[in-house]
Amino acid sequence: MTDRTLTSVPAGPHTPDLEQLRAAVARFSQLPGVDRTATPETTAPTLDLAIREHRTALLSWLNSWGCRIRYPRDGETDLFDAGIRDWAARWAGAMVPAEVTLAQLTHQDITLLGEYYADLANLTVGTPARPRSLGPTAAAKALYRLRPRTFMPWDDAIANSLHGARDAMAFMAHQRLGQRWARRLLDESGLDERALASALGSEGRSLPKLLDDYCYMRFTRGDFAP
Repeated sequence: MTDRTLTSVPAGPHTPDLEQLRAAVARFSQLPGVDRTATPETTAPTLDLAIREHRTALLSWLNSWGCRIRYPRDGETDLFDAGIRDWAARWAGAMVPAEVTLAQLTHQDITLLGEYYADLANLTVGTPARPRSLGPTAAAKALYRLRPRTFMPWDDAIANSLHGARDAMAFMAHQRLGQRWARRLLDESGLDERALASALGSEGRSLPKLLDDYCYMRFTRGDFAP
């Protein structure tokens, strides 16, 4: 049986405390165009990537998050659809269950994550005439969409500021970092994840997304320095 016992962890560089997280989340919610209620954990259904309509929904969601993946025109091969379908089939038995939270991730979970993240980031999308890889940012966002209570997304600025890279090892390190932050915040607050989100004025939102708000404000925008 996998041991998902939560243990306290020491603070490290960039570790937010409750007030720093509260301030970052509040500032993020004030950004133009941000609807803090419209997140997968509060409004979107679970995706089953064996279903074509769900794969199309994932593509639309990724593009709504700024990924700019080209939609196929009539008659063009849909590389995204085929790639995501096959990726989901390859990793169906290895994905962390949806009910596992960021704080509960184990060493084994994160080790496997490195493999299916790398496979996902290398998927061919675009068109046969102009193919490209899905890439590290879109792969991270896709995994967050599939497991919104489990994985922290990132962008280039967050990845390079915290880890100096955007490869699978860096993404694994990002989840380990998030796991430590999550455990420390839960220990500091004495609350479970849902109660903590409510206490921060973000009822229903996941802890990975709240921590991503902190990372975005601090490392992407650079206008939040605890």
